[in-house]
Amino acid sequence: MRAFVRWIAVGALLWLALPAHAESLRCTKGSATEGDSRVSVLYKCGEPAFKDSACDDVYYSGSYQPVPDAIGRAYVPCFPVETWIYNRGEGNLVATVKFRSGKVTSIQYSQSPG
Repeated sequence: MRAFVRWIAVGALLWLALPAHAESLRCTKGSATEGDSRVSVLYKCGEPAFKDSACDDVYYSGSYQPVPDAIGRAYVPCFPVETWIYNRGEGNLVATVKFRSGKVTSIQYSQSPG
């Protein structure tokens, strides 16, 4: 009996050690996954129901001196971030695709956008 419990414990630990799989979005022309470009997602899935873009903060380790532009204003770089929402129809969850610097960073499903 102890050997059986030990094998179950070892199996559970090995299962937990498996790498996590990223979400993907199945579309009419293929599946969109993390690392895909905006153009690739647009080709595979078509136009989203909603697009939003923002500027994500850039964090620096150590000291950072902002670079002044020609007028003397401080220029602080940012990463372009976009969120695309696909309404996949009745009975399906809404897919939220997030891009950072033009590449898919996450795909999440929910009852409503957000």
